Amino acid sequence: MKKLLLFLALMIMGSSFLFSQANKVLGFWLTEKETSQVEIYKAEDGKYFGRISWLEELNEDGKPKMDEENPDEALKSRPILGLNLLEGFDYDQEDQEWVDGSIYDPDNGKSYDCYMWFEDDAKVLKIKGFVMGMRFLGRSTTWIRENDRNK
Repeated sequence: MKKLLLFLALMIMGSSFLFSQANKVLGFWLTEKETSQVEIYKAEDGKYFGRISWLEELNEDGKPKMDEENPDEALKSRPILGLNLLEGFDYDQEDQEWVDGSIYDPDNGKSYDCYMWFEDDAKVLKIKGFVMGMRFLGRSTTWIRENDRNK
């Protein structure tokens, strides 16, 4: 009986450790160009998403930027602020990265397959978008954890 209780306790502790590892990505991230901030959050289905929570740029009228580069005419008038850039990531505990997601680039209106990982610590997030399922065909960016602009 003691062995069973010990086993169960270890299982619970191990799963909570893995859960906390996966959730390290949650929070606010300043993009590489420092012109926007993204809040990464976890949806009810357990997948990770990221929406723009702060945007430095306004359009020439001083109003929030719109998704003008989107190829879908109906979406060109949606505001970029609040837009989901990251969608549908799962955590791969073996490789310690978030996989099977996509990233939207409002600068060109395109979405790419994507994965994310931490470089050295939980303050630097590496993100790579790629095409045709080939990770080597793509581009990387670095985001820094930052909470000052999310108000």
